[in-house]
Amino acid sequence: MHIKSIQGVDVPEIGLGTYKLYGRECYKAVRSALDIGYTHIDTAQMYKNEKEIGEAIRKSGLNREDLFLTTKIWHTNLEHDDVLQTVEDSLKEFDTPYVDLLLIHWPNHKVSFEKTFEAMMILRDQGKAINIGVSNFTLSMMKYALDELRVPLLCNQVEFHPFLGQFDLLDYSYDQEFLVTAYSPLAKGDVAENQTLIDIGNAHGKTAAQVALRWLIEQENVVAIPKASSEDHLKENIDIFDFALTDDEFEAIDDLDKSQRYVNPTFAPDWD
Repeated sequence: MHIKSIQGVDVPEIGLGTYKLYGRECYKAVRSALDIGYTHIDTAQMYKNEKEIGEAIRKSGLNREDLFLTTKIWHTNLEHDDVLQTVEDSLKEFDTPYVDLLLIHWPNHKVSFEKTFEAMMILRDQGKAINIGVSNFTLSMMKYALDELRVPLLCNQVEFHPFLGQFDLLDYSYDQEFLVTAYSPLAKGDVAENQTLIDIGNAHGKTAAQVALRWLIEQENVVAIPKASSEDHLKENIDIFDFALTDDEFEAIDDLDKSQRYVNPTFAPDWD
């Protein structure tokens, strides 16, 4: 698996997103992914599938240290003591002593960042969260966390695909050296219908989805976590390392309208 190295940490460029994968379907998808060659699995407390993911990891026969496992703290669990307790619960569900990356899933304006980050740093110091980061943080929130609070964040996981850009955040990631993890990188499947992506894919013998993923990982500091459950789609999503976009192709994708946001719950921050 190809990797991005950030802050001395190696993160596989393509991981498996597991949102809305439950029970045996989740177990089978993760087992298939691990068998195919995935080593990066992303989940969250809210997904209610940490137990199945842990079971799949154990039964895969792979060494735990060869995998990169991420989970996220739900926005109602961000008080200091809630962070400590719910992460302990997550580790028990996984049946693992640590996660490689622990994220705040969504910011919560009712809880100070300082309290949450303090608890996350305790978990990091205890070796229960090797790295910490955030998800769905705006650029201004990232600047506050990094410039003012000086929290050692490895990444910000955000919605990012050919129809929603994160270019200001990316520019800041180059200055501050953090990872941008793209969730919903296939725009809920809509990339498959875009003619620009289809035409580029045809030129390379690839699908529009593969082109979208390639566009993401060709950008510095970016990794992607597409969701998939079928073996065919799991294989398709990592079969993107044998071609490269031309400058014209890359620019054509850059030029697509970048205003389509698919994930915007009522508790989302005011996007900058």
